[in-house]
Amino acid sequence: MALGLPSVLPGGQPSVGDLIRAPLPSFSFEFFPPKTEEGHRQLWQAIRELEPLQPSFVSITYGAGGSTRDTTVQVTERIATETTLVAMAHLTAVNHSVAELRNIIGRYASVGVRNVLVLRGDPPGSDPQAEWVAHPEGYAYAEDLVRLVRHSGDFCVGVAAFPEKHPRSPDLASDVRYFVQKCRAGADFAITQFFFHWEDWARLRDAVVAHGCDVPIVPGVMPVTNVGQIQRFAQLSGAEFPADLAERLWEVADDPVAVRAIGVEVATELSTRLMAEGAPGIHFITLNRSTATREVWRNLQVSAHV
Repeated sequence: MALGLPSVLPGGQPSVGDLIRAPLPSFSFEFFPPKTEEGHRQLWQAIRELEPLQPSFVSITYGAGGSTRDTTVQVTERIATETTLVAMAHLTAVNHSVAELRNIIGRYASVGVRNVLVLRGDPPGSDPQAEWVAHPEGYAYAEDLVRLVRHSGDFCVGVAAFPEKHPRSPDLASDVRYFVQKCRAGADFAITQFFFHWEDWARLRDAVVAHGCDVPIVPGVMPVTNVGQIQRFAQLSGAEFPADLAERLWEVADDPVAVRAIGVEVATELSTRLMAEGAPGIHFITLNRSTATREVWRNLQVSAHV
């Protein structure tokens, strides 16, 4: 890689791993696959409003239990072919045989998508805490997915990280060991679950480095725009929703503008501290809305030039 420029993968995409390791912080946006026509309209409005900010890359998640697989693939393909954005695919093991996984990887590659974030994923169904059962012809662990994508061609592979530990891990030390195993299977970078305390990210980063692993870990930040929604997400993911923040938000829960203002303030402060602590960038979880994310992004650009 000459002069710090990212390597170019087959199909013309830059390597997300290289973008994250670049001298300047990366900024990226995450969207989720819509289920309705109105949802599609809202998603594409958010994409078009965020595209001028020239993010390092964007990603599209799988729905719970792999429920929106086809929509995820279709939206990722469309972003790759109809916008100027670098599209990163998500891939989970849920309900997939190895043959199906190979097919999805091939679909992504056919439209030039060579950056893939692999996750084991939540169990199928409505209960994220239900027993996780692997597909009889599939994989049980994310590190197996990392190897599969790696062996499928020239791809850049990312994995998930959990600053407060994965809800199924017995303790943080075990979770760090599992994470390092995923990285050593061939991961180029990691993106975290959302969280609210910068110390959790720093603790994870330091623990991973202590294991001799230098894979960059990009913090995932979710600007709060709906207090009930973020509380549900926190319960489902095992993330801590700070009591003082919850109290502030519930006091203005009937005022969407006031809720968003608090969410922007908190996300800006968190992102600023994370970058001061050496985070390689910020991955914004947008919930398919652009306003709060644009406000946080603008605040960070202003502070960077003060």
